[in-house]
Order: sequence, then structure tokens, then C-alpha cells
Amino acid sequence: MTDDRTEEAQKREIRNRRNFSFRLNIFFFVTFFAFSLLIVRLAYLQFVEGPSLAEAEQKIATRDVYIPPIRGNIYDSTGTAIAYSTSTQSLYYTFEPGTKEEDGRKLAESLAAVFAQYGDPAEKPLTADEIFGYMDFGGIVHLPYQQRRIKSNLTDKEIAYFSEHRNEFKGIDIVEESIRQYSEDQVAVQLVGYMKKFNGATSLDKYKTINDNQDDPTLKYLDSEEVGFDGIELMYQDVLRGRNGLKTYPVNNMSRIVGPMELTKPVKGDNLYLTINKDVQLATQNAITTHLEKIRNSSNKAERAENAITGYAVAMEVKTGKVVAMASMPDYDPNLWQGGISSKDYEEVQYFISNGAIREVQAPYAEYEERLKHPSSLVFLGSTQKPLTILLGLKEGLITPSTSYNDRGYFEFGRKGYEVRVRNAGGGKANGLLYPWSAIAKSSNAFMAAEIGNALYMRDGDEGLDIWDSFNKQFGLGVKTESGLPGESAGDINYYKEAERSGGAQSPLIYASFGQQGRYTALQLAQYATTLASHGQRLKPQFVDRIVDTDGNVVQSYQKEVLNTIELPDTYWDTIERGMSQVNVQGFDGFDYNFYRKTGTSEQDVGGTRKENAVFIAYAPAEDPVLAVAVVVPEGGFGGWGAAPIARQIFDAYDQEIGLTGTPKKQAAATTDANADQTGQANSEAQ
Repeated sequence: MTDDRTEEAQKREIRNRRNFSFRLNIFFFVTFFAFSLLIVRLAYLQFVEGPSLAEAEQKIATRDVYIPPIRGNIYDSTGTAIAYSTSTQSLYYTFEPGTKEEDGRKLAESLAAVFAQYGDPAEKPLTADEIFGYMDFGGIVHLPYQQRRIKSNLTDKEIAYFSEHRNEFKGIDIVEESIRQYSEDQVAVQLVGYMKKFNGATSLDKYKTINDNQDDPTLKYLDSEEVGFDGIELMYQDVLRGRNGLKTYPVNNMSRIVGPMELTKPVKGDNLYLTINKDVQLATQNAITTHLEKIRNSSNKAERAENAITGYAVAMEVKTGKVVAMASMPDYDPNLWQGGISSKDYEEVQYFISNGAIREVQAPYAEYEERLKHPSSLVFLGSTQKPLTILLGLKEGLITPSTSYNDRGYFEFGRKGYEVRVRNAGGGKANGLLYPWSAIAKSSNAFMAAEIGNALYMRDGDEGLDIWDSFNKQFGLGVKTESGLPGESAGDINYYKEAERSGGAQSPLIYASFGQQGRYTALQLAQYATTLASHGQRLKPQFVDRIVDTDGNVVQSYQKEVLNTIELPDTYWDTIERGMSQVNVQGFDGFDYNFYRKTGTSEQDVGGTRKENAVFIAYAPAEDPVLAVAVVVPEGGFGGWGAAPIARQIFDAYDQEIGLTGTPKKQAAATTDANADQTGQANSEAQ
């Protein structure tokens, strides 16, 4: 068949066919490339992103309900529970902005009626006024969004009633929770500390960012859970807390549960066994309370201290650093904090919440102006400084153990015409010929000022302050004890400030030499006394003997920790202890042991008047020291009268329960009685 098309037409057709073939090839290539990309992407989704996508799908298809952790318990050294958690149903109120007080009072009256009708008949029902106080309309205790606990331990009838009439009680919720209970004996309450709701505790640095980047749901803090806010509860928060539990529910796209719940049980926190001995602690608290009452009302002029209303004491083992008692009195009932303290209760106990044995706490007067007229819990050492002053003088070669000094009752310094006299106590009593040891026994301000304070300045000038500061800090004065307790104070040293004010180091060194230039805590004094007793070992105060898990396994045990050591010749220690053995003191008549002690009456100008604070340190037995005790009584007068008798009762309690010779006296007495009974029985049978 003849092709009638022109040659040009034929060529055009050939070109078209070639172009079509090229386009077809391009199409197949692009299609192949697209399918290849799709296959690679599918493989990537399956093998690389698959697990994470599956997890995301699981999250979408499930709902988690958190179960708060079960907090570990806190026991004393003998295993007596001081703080423990119990499960309960509680009634909470959530304040809604704009709610009027009159509506709150009406709600309180309705709740009171329900509690009276359906509550435990063995318990006194809450009144409407008490309930309204827990609502905290003034926001004294709670932030606006925080839930307020109204009542715990709801009865079954109360739960049933509120569940059935929920709509009638606006802002009310029933919450299942773990409640922190504290010993009714109020054992070392400020040391143990207290708890707050997590969403109200974020003012503390520990909790501000604790949930940031936390992917483990069992470790995530819940707004509704209670956390440690002070003391041991805060210090060991991570140990005590445990882990959250989870209830995981499968749900459909309508958020309806479509399958069985999967439970991850909460993990109980570890338990703490403190070094605190309950009986020694309670004896310490009682000793302070009863002695304060005695000296406020005493007819003895030397003993009477009308404004002595607070007292602080610490008992620390010399060989271990274990603190067996720490008291800050008055104290309060820590159970008031359960779920949030009421505004009324807070106003009543706010001045007793902080631990005055480790930090500065103002005198507990309601009026601010009145508080300014009284010393805080930080007081000058007074004459309890003098053993350390003598040690420094010996170490620096300013004196020797046999240095003599004629004490005329005062020491005078300053340029002519502007002399300043430092007087001894008792109106400038002259002690005559003194040696370093007798200067301690007689508590001579003049000796300390002339032979150490002024002598150090005359030799080293302003650099003498650095020598003084360094030596004091080696004994724990002016630095933290490193106990780890939250909010612990390093004390308040004034000698550098006084040097700036007076234009030189002479005045501050002289006044520091007899204890008038540094204010310290009772815990610092106890560490200082322990360092003296051990002849130079400064120990870290220990409050936890061991950490034990829920199965009874010891997770962590106590380890003695030496912070620093001061090496001095034995003759130096013998010198100060010879003096400390002869210090006159009240309250130790009939004490079975030789002991070393130093009283202090620190003078402090507060609110335009001079106050006298009672201070006392001691350790016993003298031959082999076991226990060191420090007592501080602001406005307590003479240390020998206002503080020493408290220490005696602490030593007696320790001896009774633990034993200053290694055997508790109560155990020795029981053994003696048993032997006597056996002897009597044997004699009876022989007859």
C-alpha cells in the first residue's frame, strides 16, 4: 500500500511517536520513583517510627488515673512511730472566686448539720464556725485555687449522704487519700517537720521545677499529694515519697471505657529510723517546759527570770555525732497540718512552727513591736565561749598553761581620756591571782580580754580577727553544722561589723573573747561542746540512724562523719577541762558522774533594754565522754540557774534509757531486782 503522505508528514509522525515513547518512559520512571519513596516511607514508619506511633496510639486509646504514693513512716531509735500514713476518705472544699462569706457560712452550717447527724457518734462534731475557719476565706493559709480539707475519716454514712446530695454542696469533693498522722506525744515536732499540698509548696526551690522533663508517670508529683515542707519530712522527701500508682483504662473515641482496667500499684516509700530517742526527747521537752515555769515564778532572785518563755536544747553523742534529743519549746500539735491548717490554728501556733534549735526564731509575741523588745533564739555565747578562748590563746602562744594574771575585776583599754572598761560579772568582782584554768572556773572577763583578746590584737592587729574567725569555725561557730536540715543557720558573727564600726579589731576581739560578738544556735553549741569533749573532732550531727525499705531491708545505715580535726597538745585540753570541772552550777547535786561544764550569761541589748540569756554546755562522764548537751534559754538570766538544771534532766534521761556507761540504768535496775527476787526465793526454799 502506497503512503500518499508527504515526506514532511511522515517525519512529523515519526517525531510524535518518539516523543510519546519518551513521555511514556518518563511517566513510568516517575511512577516507579514515587512508589519507591512510598515503600521506603512505609518501611521507615514500620521499623523506625512504629514503636513511638504505637505508644501514641496507646495514649489516645487509654486514660490514666494516678494513685498518690504511700509515704514511708518515721520512727524513733527504738522503733516507735512518730509519723505514719493512713488511708482515709476526706471532704474538701474548693473556693470559687466571687463566693461571698455569707454563702460560705451557710454552707458551713449545712455541713455541720450533716456531720452531726451522720458522723462518728464517739467524736465531737465540727461546729459551723470551725468549718468556716477551715474554708479559709481570708486566704491566710491557702492560695485561692488550693483545696481546703474540711474533715478526714468520713464515715460510710457521711460518704453516702454527700455522694447522693452532691449538687446541694457547691465546691465540695470527697477524696480518697493517705493522711499523715503524728504521734500524740508531740515528739520533736519541729525537727520532724510538717507537710503541705504540692500545689501550695512550690514556693520552695525543691519543688519549683521538679516535674519539668519528668517522663516517668510514677515519679510525677501530683497537685493533690502532700509533700514535706520542713524538717526531716522535707530533708528526706525523695526517700519517704515512694512512687505513684496508675489505673489505666482502655477507651474508645467517645472516651468510654471499653475494657478491663490495668493496675500499677503505688510503691510505698522507705521508712526512716531516727537517732532521736522518744523517751529522752520527751524528757528534754518536759524539762524545758517545767523549768521555764519554775524560773518565771521563782522567789529566788538569782533564779527568777520573768520573761523566760522559750527554751532550746540539743543532746549529741560524743563518739557518733548522733542527736538523741532536740527540743524547741514551746512546740505544737503537728496534726493540725493534716490537709491544711485552719487560719485560726495557724495564728495560734505560727510562732512555734519553726525550729529555734537550728535557726533564728523571733520571740513568740503577737505584736510586732513587742517582739522587737525580746531576744530571738540566736543568742551570744557569753562565758561558754571561754574554754575556746583559752584554747586559742594557748595555740597562738599568747599564754601558757601556767600564765598568771591579777584580776582586779576589770580590764581597761583605749586611748587616754577615752578608756573603756570591761568588767567581770557581779558588778566587776575581783578574782585576784588567776591561771588559765581558774579563769574559766571563775569566768573572768578581764583575763580573757587582757590575755587573749587584746594580746591577739597587739600582736597581729586587724589580722587577729581572721585568726579568731578561723579557729572558731573549726569548732562549728560561724558555719553551718552540715547536718543537712533545711533552713539551718550559720549563726550571726558580729566581730567584722564591729571592726568596721569602731575602726579597728581591738574592740571586737576583746568583746569576742568573753562571748559577746557571735550569736549561735543550740545545735551549733552542741557541736562545739562535742568537739571539746572529743578533743578536736568536729562531727556532723546525725538525725537518721538507718533507712529501711518496706520489706525490712536496710537501704542505708548510719556512718560517722568527721568534718575536721583540731590537733592540740593534751596539756591544752587538760587545762580547759580542769577549769570546766570546777564551774559552779545548779541542779547537779547527786549526779553520779564527774562532768565538764561551762555556764554563760550573755548580755544583749534588745529594744533599748539589756537582756540576760542563760546558756550552758556540758559533757559526761568526764573520764570517757559519751554525751554532750547544750541549752539556751533567752531571757533566762544566769546560765547556772536558768539553763543548767535542764541539762541535768537530759543527762538523767539518757542514762536511764541508753546509759552513760553503756548500760541503761533501767535495765541495770531490772537486773538487780530480778537477782534480788531469785536470791529471796532461794533463801525461802532453803529455809
